[in-house]
Amino acid sequence: FGAERGWRHLRLLSSAGTTYNRDYHGETESGSQQPMLNVFARRDGVVRHFWGSELLYAPSDPGQDMRHVGALEPLWNMLD
Repeated sequence: FGAERGWRHLRLLSSAGTTYNRDYHGETESGSQQPMLNVFARRDGVVRHFWGSELLYAPSDPGQDMRHVGALEPLWNMLD
């Protein structure tokens, strides 16, 4: 995916064959995918969960769409 776009310095990882999606709320028990974003940071050699789009589970205001990933969607345009 990254190579097709010329992203030579961005490391993309796959969760295939792991419990990551379920552990970080990106998949339901039945296997349905959830639109969840998580960010990890490495500091002093330790990797920690830094941020997650928990607003997926927050109620939306009347007349508004779910807002948990909307702010990050333009990032893909910048990378492209």
